[in-house]
Amino acid sequence: MLLKTTLKLAIGTLLAAASLAATAQAWPARPVRVIIPFPPGGTLDTVGRQLAQKLGDQLGQTFLVDNRPGGNGTIGADVVSKAPADGYTLLFNASTFVSAPMTMKSVPYSVVKDFQPVALVAKAPLSVAINKKLPITDVKSLLAYAQANPGKMTFAVGSIGSAGHLSTELLKRSGGIEYLVVPYKGTAPAFQDLIGGQIDGFIDPILGSLQYHKSGLLRVVAVTSATRAPNLPDVPTVAETIPGFEFYSWYGLWGPAKLPADITHRLNAEVNKALAGDMKEKLAQQGLLLTPGSVDDFARFQAADMARAQKIITDGNIHVE
Repeated sequence: MLLKTTLKLAIGTLLAAASLAATAQAWPARPVRVIIPFPPGGTLDTVGRQLAQKLGDQLGQTFLVDNRPGGNGTIGADVVSKAPADGYTLLFNASTFVSAPMTMKSVPYSVVKDFQPVALVAKAPLSVAINKKLPITDVKSLLAYAQANPGKMTFAVGSIGSAGHLSTELLKRSGGIEYLVVPYKGTAPAFQDLIGGQIDGFIDPILGSLQYHKSGLLRVVAVTSATRAPNLPDVPTVAETIPGFEFYSWYGLWGPAKLPADITHRLNAEVNKALAGDMKEKLAQQGLLLTPGSVDDFARFQAADMARAQKIITDGNIHVE
């Protein structure tokens, strides 16, 4: 009797494993939905659509982008957290995904428990943009101006807990200066007020400020990457004035928790393949740094970034009003 029971359990386990392997091998058998939890048109949406198109081409199946804005990215992410873990609903998001919940009273999911990291796609250096009428041309003159006008300068943030917000707080602390941080509902109105002179500074991914800098509507005085950005070679890094300063926004792909390992690793391989192809040049032209790597690489990167973000948020007492 015991032998029969053991044999049945063993056969059941083998059948379940075979079924899972067959499902993963057949995936994707229908269109895959890629949720981007912010409106169309931004850097996140642009990169996400390029990746979705490339994955569709490589896998011979449609990858549909579904923009679900709201709640500082939590509405779209929540949809993915509650979706079946079958590889047909994915999340493409920025580093705001892991940091913004730390600033909120409640979030309907756990970043760690309810999602499976799949692939880190790219890192985006940020630009320190200043209203062109101010006598600020680099980080040294920025620090001098802020010290001469303590608490009077204003810096915009596009969303609470974003990479731009955290780097704005880090610059203030690292530079030993004070300025007022003003939250905006998105980057577009922040740039409008920066150009119009209602706000003094704004730190955001380079792609957003590049056209305004080149047209002379505002002045990019520094970038937050470790080395100068290829698309802004004449603009110094913050680290050239404040040694060790380095900050990025970054973009990644996640699935719901318990996404089968075969599908997770296949997706990771396909993302890395896409980054090695024509996406490589397209993203580089946008000032992005490609970050191919394994699923475990991404999980470790995410954990380290969350720890760093938590310290900045705690030290700065950052929270959604």
